[in-house]
Amino acid sequence: MELSGKAVLVIGLKRTGVAVAHFVTARGGRVRLTDRQTHAQLAAELASLADISLDLRLGTEDVSLLTGIDLVVPSPGVPQTAPLLTAAVQRRIPVWSEIELAFRALSCPIVAVTGTNGKSTTTSLLGECFREHGKKVFVGGNLGTPLLEAVAGNYDVAVAEVSSFQLEWVERFHPQIGIWLNLTEDHLDRHGTFAAYGAAKRALFLRQTPTEWAVVNRDDPEVWHFAQGLPGRVFSFGWGAPSHGAWHERPHGAWHRAWIDTQEKTLVICREGAERRFALDRLRLHGRHNWENVMAAVSAATLWGIPQDVIERVLANFSGLPHRLEWVATKNGVDYFDDSKGTNVGAVVQSLAGFAGPVILLAGGVDKGGDYQPLHAPVQAKVKKLILFGSARETINAALRGATETLVVETLAEAVAEAAEVACRGDTVLLSPACASFDQFRNYAHRGEVFRRCVEKV
Repeated sequence: MELSGKAVLVIGLKRTGVAVAHFVTARGGRVRLTDRQTHAQLAAELASLADISLDLRLGTEDVSLLTGIDLVVPSPGVPQTAPLLTAAVQRRIPVWSEIELAFRALSCPIVAVTGTNGKSTTTSLLGECFREHGKKVFVGGNLGTPLLEAVAGNYDVAVAEVSSFQLEWVERFHPQIGIWLNLTEDHLDRHGTFAAYGAAKRALFLRQTPTEWAVVNRDDPEVWHFAQGLPGRVFSFGWGAPSHGAWHERPHGAWHRAWIDTQEKTLVICREGAERRFALDRLRLHGRHNWENVMAAVSAATLWGIPQDVIERVLANFSGLPHRLEWVATKNGVDYFDDSKGTNVGAVVQSLAGFAGPVILLAGGVDKGGDYQPLHAPVQAKVKKLILFGSARETINAALRGATETLVVETLAEAVAEAAEVACRGDTVLLSPACASFDQFRNYAHRGEVFRRCVEKV
């Protein structure tokens, strides 16, 4: 769609909405902007838009906002069931996500990463591989910087983290290489069912061409189920080398896969029958799930043609991202780890799998509608004491009753103090909440920062 002269309704005035408003007006379009919040609550965002002409309609969702509108662009936080979106569909007004708008304007290829957990780490690791290879690379998307901001940057490649929310309104969007890391229950309060959540993720790959790549986790049964029948070429990664009979590559007849050789501590990439081995002995990332992130990132980097020595240098130097199973301190022989980004049950299961010794697990926050039962077995096996805080603490306690010794408190500060009191040398205190953070914190990063400050006081 040519935006010049068109009227675009932007729903949601946070970082995405600001980026869309600037983009549309720069291309001759007219922007009508609405948000539930007030002028005072949106002061910073409105200040950043002071230099452009806007039709600002705050505090309303009346369908009259659609009058004269040619395109609707909702922020990711706006659910599909929102009245304005429902009415737009009924009136056959196109609805595009920000990544759809960006895709139509970008001149560079896209590598996109989705999954329930590990997206940010994998996206950032891939971005470092491209930088080390001498490419001008945009790294963003759901990670923080809207993909639209890549349009004016003259980049060689864009590496984007993509969420299920962003994929709800795509029509043409497709990456040259797409990565699907895993799929566990999350955002059911938004999508309603696990099947709908998986279908939203699958949309990343549905428009790929037969020459483009879908890098998928063959050890995740849900990912593999949804990966059947994709139009692109499949490159699978997992812990063991797959048998040829089980992993025939349709329709190309080639074998493309990656796995970990645990004895040699190497990552094996097999493409067109030829194997390459990447040394992992200098890898600085902690946890089994981070090894899966590495498999995915290295698979994609190899498919792109980034040399092996470049990839191995990045692996040796990349230490991960804040609040993603980040080591905080060792005090009195007790290790403290911040996994505040672990906002769903699947993330906590993966994090616990990375620890051999006794764990004191700190969990809780805002319930997201998922089932906590998958935590029962790993908590029973790994967790010495479970300390629950936040608004979902009683819900989690009821679901995990009998799994291990449990203490219920109100705040994270209380949880850290209680953990320090009972921890012994060799234990790990792990903040991995399985919940959103908005009951007591601005976001997961704020929660992680509070955890760090509490640990410093121990």
